[in-house]
Formats: sequence, C-alpha cells, structure tokens
Amino acid sequence: MKKSVLTRYRVMAYVTGVLLILLTFGMIAKYGLKLDGADDFTQVVSIAHGWLYVVYLVFAFDLGSKAKWPIAKQVWVLLAGTIPTAAFFVERRISRELDAQVADTSPAVAKA
Repeated sequence: MKKSVLTRYRVMAYVTGVLLILLTFGMIAKYGLKLDGADDFTQVVSIAHGWLYVVYLVFAFDLGSKAKWPIAKQVWVLLAGTIPTAAFFVERRISRELDAQVADTSPAVAKA
C-alpha cells in the first residue's frame, strides 16, 4: 500500500473532525445560546462538513480495502467522521497500525 493512501485519509480525518467540532459549537450557539449569526455559520459549516465527509468516506473506504480490513473495522472507521472528536482518535490508532505496513512496502534506495 502506498503512503499517499494513508496520508490522504489522515488529512480528511482531521478536516472532517475539525468541521464537526465547529458544527457542534455552532449548534450550541444557535440553539443553546440563541446567538445572532450562528444560523448562517452552522449552515455554511454543515454544508462543508457534509460534502467533505463524502470525500472522507471515499478515502477511508479506499484505505480499508487496500489494508484488507474486516467489515466491522471498516464501518467503525467510516462512522468516526460522525462523532465529534472520534475522527482524531481513530485516525491516530489507524495511523500507528498502518505505519509499519507502509514502511515495509517502501522501495529500497540503491546506493552508488
């Protein structure tokens, strides 16, 4: 498996996680604190999170299929983008797990 597959998953996990936290704060501001402007903020962030979550799903599925994960693990990783802060913890665990696998497949450098 190429390192780029893991890298793009990691980037999207962080982007999805940050947007979901922003969306959570926006919802608290909108419904809990009834702040002006929170409605527009949550609308923009929710649309961005929705579209980027789809990209996250594609990259996470690609990573899982190349890593040959069982279905339960695949679903666990895919759902991590829907729970605030879960994407960060799942990404860290998956990265540690796959770093060794990615390092083993990197091509050797020829010495002169």
